[in-house]
Amino acid sequence: MSSGSSNVVRCIALLFVLVIGVPHVKPVRAQDQTSSSPQDRQILHSKLETVTISNHRRHVIYTAASHFEAPNWSRDGSYFLFNSDGHILKLPVEGGTPTTVDTGSAIHCNNDHGISPDAKWLAISDSSQSDQKSRVSVLPISGGTPRLLTPNAPSYWHGWSPDGKTLAFVGERNGNFDIYTIPFEGGAETRLTTAEGLDDGPEYSPDGKYIYFNSERTGHMQIWRMHADGSAQEQITFDDSNDWFPHFSPNGNWMVFLSYASDVKGHPPNKDVQLRLRNMRTGKTSVLVKLFGGQGTINVPSWSPDSKKIAFVSYQLLPADQAGIK
Repeated sequence: MSSGSSNVVRCIALLFVLVIGVPHVKPVRAQDQTSSSPQDRQILHSKLETVTISNHRRHVIYTAASHFEAPNWSRDGSYFLFNSDGHILKLPVEGGTPTTVDTGSAIHCNNDHGISPDAKWLAISDSSQSDQKSRVSVLPISGGTPRLLTPNAPSYWHGWSPDGKTLAFVGERNGNFDIYTIPFEGGAETRLTTAEGLDDGPEYSPDGKYIYFNSERTGHMQIWRMHADGSAQEQITFDDSNDWFPHFSPNGNWMVFLSYASDVKGHPPNKDVQLRLRNMRTGKTSVLVKLFGGQGTINVPSWSPDSKKIAFVSYQLLPADQAGIK
């Protein structure tokens, strides 16, 4: 989720998706460039990868000449969920062919989705209603009819409390993006942040005491945290990069987040970025992965259940002749 403005510019003609100044917008699937020669065209390839924390070793699980985003790692470790072309796809952890999860009438899902702590439910953010604005719904993990949680829009899911009773999300209300919570059973939304500018990416700490998030309230996107009730908001990272989407390992020892260069605004796609790892016991932060990605790489919780690996998406722009396009 990006700049606090709700204006979105989508550009398909030149092979990549350009999203300016707004978070959580499902990027348009990149298409090949119109050209007289396959050698002059490029195709976007997406790769679902994992990286091992102990040795930084990367492993490609699945690749396709299409655009997909945001892997969730299942609670039992056996599969991934990710979004592509408005749908949620399921892929065995060893790879293979993805299958489509039945999300009923929700056929415009974006990259903000996640699995409940008890592994029974899936939260999705979807813009299938008539105004085409994102709203948060929940449905059975095996698929089924979505139940709307956030009638107000736009809203983008990001976190689930450890007890499964509360969902954290980002909502734009009156032109400002802030962090909200809402009961799983339904009810009124509660606003937790009020600072001007964008607050985004809320995720509960594994003990449920805190919500971590990214904020540009100081003029520079950094990681913050607050008590689960919204009190005692404090900055956590202090560096020159623009830091997004904090995600905790299940054991609480690590936090991974996405870092852009200091001159990058929002969280656009197709940028050189880093996944950085913070040791929550020592406070030390190190670079885990350098990659070509950004929007769609790690928008959602993607740790393995044993806290040893992280799943993410990287991208490549390849010449059409290399991609087998004629």
